[in-house]
Amino acid sequence: MTNKTNEPSIDIVGVGNAIVDVLTTTDDSFLERLSFNKGSMTLVDEDKAKELYEMITNRVQRSGGSVANSLACIAQLGGKATFIGRVRDDNLGDIFTEEILTTGTSFKTPPSSTGPSTARCLIFVTPDAQRTMCTYLGASVLLEPKDIDFSVVREAKILYLEGYLWDNPSAKKAFIKAAEIAQKAGRKIALSLSDSFCVNRHRESFIKLVEDYIDILFANEDEITTLYKTSNLNLAIEKLKKKCDLAAITIGEKGSILISNGQEMKIDPFILGEAIDTTGAGDLYAGGFLKGLADGQSPEISARIGSICAGQIVTQLGSRSNTDLVNLINLNLES
Repeated sequence: MTNKTNEPSIDIVGVGNAIVDVLTTTDDSFLERLSFNKGSMTLVDEDKAKELYEMITNRVQRSGGSVANSLACIAQLGGKATFIGRVRDDNLGDIFTEEILTTGTSFKTPPSSTGPSTARCLIFVTPDAQRTMCTYLGASVLLEPKDIDFSVVREAKILYLEGYLWDNPSAKKAFIKAAEIAQKAGRKIALSLSDSFCVNRHRESFIKLVEDYIDILFANEDEITTLYKTSNLNLAIEKLKKKCDLAAITIGEKGSILISNGQEMKIDPFILGEAIDTTGAGDLYAGGFLKGLADGQSPEISARIGSICAGQIVTQLGSRSNTDLVNLINLNLES
């Protein structure tokens, strides 16, 4: 129980990749011409990223990255959200900073003046709502402990960490330091596993991270089965129940599975229109869920809030809702 002098002043602080999402609509022939596998995510170098960027004429540019998307959702829902991530002092760095601030999210990490340019993710959306991504990680993965304002970590009800950052040793150190500080301050710590390939590379250290620090875990079916080296989702969930008090496993259009204090509950999806772009669905689910928890809602209600946010975002292009999410939740959330 926190005393009054120790009351958190921020709902969620997130540490993640600071990426500019560059979205465009295209067709299958364009992907075939560039030899991209539809629905995949490919890491590219800076030269390739520049070349692809120049090819895109109808760009929608937004601050992106998984945790940044979740925080923008939390801010849209009226929450106090702070993002920590690294950009370079370049044009895309300016775009990221300006755009995330317009969402109401606080972002004060100083840009780096040397090293790689700002990260970007070029997202090609085909008429079947599939997204094919080419990502240049640039400055984002070079986050270091010195980039993190630990006083902000102490001030937040929940610290939210992005698994993608685990690839870089300096970012990993920053993660652990932030988690230690949050834990000492009596705060909750949440983690998104982010990507099954990332989980595969770091399985043992992810398992240890979950056991030692994580109170709330977000994963999809692929990520959680990869973590526990099984193709059986139920088996993975049984293992997870012993390691984490609260988790949400998203299962695409089938909704999600909530694990709370060893109990399992199916959370139905909210179908709010035709799916045209799945970018950010998991991020918005996590954002809605964390905002619910920060407001003192039950895990079940929080998961339903997340499900509503995810159900809306797939009906439009990009991961910034063009609908009033608060109204949408009020309309769809049964008491």
